[in-house]
Amino acid sequence: MIPRKQVENERSNCVIGNFLGGLNSTLRKLLFRVISSRPIPEHIAFILDGNRRFAKKWKLTEGAGHKAGFFALMSVLKYCYEIGVKYVTIYAFSLDNFNRRPDEVQYIMDLMQEKIEWFMKELSRINEYGIRVLFIGDLDRLYEPVRIAAEKAMEATAKNSTTYLLVCVAYTSSHEIPQSIHEACQEKSGATTICVMNVNNHTNENHADKMVIKVVDLEKHMYMRVVPDPDILVRSSGETRLSNFLLWQTTNCLLYSPKALWPEMGFWQVVWGILEFQKNYKYLEKKKKQA
Repeated sequence: MIPRKQVENERSNCVIGNFLGGLNSTLRKLLFRVISSRPIPEHIAFILDGNRRFAKKWKLTEGAGHKAGFFALMSVLKYCYEIGVKYVTIYAFSLDNFNRRPDEVQYIMDLMQEKIEWFMKELSRINEYGIRVLFIGDLDRLYEPVRIAAEKAMEATAKNSTTYLLVCVAYTSSHEIPQSIHEACQEKSGATTICVMNVNNHTNENHADKMVIKVVDLEKHMYMRVVPDPDILVRSSGETRLSNFLLWQTTNCLLYSPKALWPEMGFWQVVWGILEFQKNYKYLEKKKKQA
């Protein structure tokens, strides 16, 4: 039998915990309301860097580092939703990651499948919030159970449009860009010669039998064509490398590199990233208009 004093202490701790949790939520919403008086980024992209270093730092297994990273992701997504960011893109697994140890790749695939299935169990809440999930990349490269689970999640949320979560898996820009060029060429295959225009839509030759491929022709075949380009690209752990991620789409966006490893990312990292965006907003808008 549990002593009465212990029960009272646990109940007291629970009440205090709920109070502090509610207080934090209220203060967070007040702060977000203040921040929202200035421009809010429409699209934030994240490179989830530092799961393995986090595990090494705390003497955990690599698997524990990836799980901690998932919980950090849930918190970051919640904060983005609360402040009004419409599109969130995460770099979950690159094509290059298939070169890691087979046991690590298998673990990540299993974890991905487990979290997608957990997501499907919360589908009523997901639909209530209007969240649409899209998996971006060469999905045929995924292990079959993961691919099937991803397709089910996309189908189940296809009618939602309040918030978009894009999960880049089996993705690299060095795959996306040639793929879009190939598809654009196939689309123009009736022409005798195909010429790609430069960014100013100029070409040195003009023949009646030549079909020109414009930038817009390439972009409509990109994996990321379904959303606007990111306003902020966040890479955790203080790294500034883009690692073959959204190279085409991030020409005029802010690069923000907090020192925190990905599992350490949370409320303040999201806030400081948005404040940095607001500080540079006029400059970024000017660069976009010049592009």
